[in-house]
Amino acid sequence: MTRVRIATRGSDLALAQARFVATRIESAIGAETELVVVKTRGDRLQDVSLAKLGGKGLFVKEIEETLLEGRADVAVHSAKDLPAVLAPGLDLVAFPERRDPRDALIGRSDAASVAGLSTGARVGTGSARRRAALLAQRPDLEIVPLRGNVPTRLAKLESESLDAVILACAGLERLGLGDRIHERIASEIVLPAVCQGTLALQARENDRLALQLRVLDDRDTALAVAAERGFLIRLEGDCTVPLAAFAELLPQGRLRLRGWLAASDGSQVASAEAEGAARDAKLIAADVADRVLAQGGREILDELAAEASS
Repeated sequence: MTRVRIATRGSDLALAQARFVATRIESAIGAETELVVVKTRGDRLQDVSLAKLGGKGLFVKEIEETLLEGRADVAVHSAKDLPAVLAPGLDLVAFPERRDPRDALIGRSDAASVAGLSTGARVGTGSARRRAALLAQRPDLEIVPLRGNVPTRLAKLESESLDAVILACAGLERLGLGDRIHERIASEIVLPAVCQGTLALQARENDRLALQLRVLDDRDTALAVAAERGFLIRLEGDCTVPLAAFAELLPQGRLRLRGWLAASDGSQVASAEAEGAARDAKLIAADVADRVLAQGGREILDELAAEASS
């Protein structure tokens, strides 16, 4: 194959990520690359909440169709946008090294932080997870729904008179906007989203290219992805469910996974963690998910389902 066609969304961040992968592909397998920009339903309907649209899978479906129809050879996704269930016939073939997985607070003041926000401060986020986590820590905050690409969300800090917005550190860094971050929020305060900071390369199963692209896979990142997505899949979660999972690789081939699930308003939280051999990442994920369910998570999921159907 002399040219690899890379399917990507058209946002500034998605294009930056796709260009990064294109450079890696050109260097690793000596092929030319071409970007195939796909406008997803999630991109087209910016004024509708993700929960009402049906979840973050709407950023993925059309890109998967592009692969299945042969109009592209590989897709680059933000791994945190991937739903629990992916299209048959496709495979996640590589996860390049993870960037900073934490959430970032950008505020009006250089000293802005979650703890330092004034009572009743207006904080913008489009994430159910971030909303619930912030309210669990600071129930006094006013959470303002926020959608759009990274520059749009940053602009709304002023246009909607917000005191702060919450975005992903990795996305800001990939756009050269890391200096806008006022607080890299500790995972003890807001546990990162499943696979946040990670890119996922998706290709058709058994394609020769799929095998070639495995050279771009970072082993530690892939183990973390297996654990975090294992938690997501066990809970059958999507972006309408405020859940989080964060895996850390430890010395001597060990892995620690923390899992978290909350009511939409942060009033109820179920969390658990477990540690084991990194090669057993999926077993660790199942253990943590089952503990979360046993500690009130099942009731939280039932309440969330009732809210979604009302």
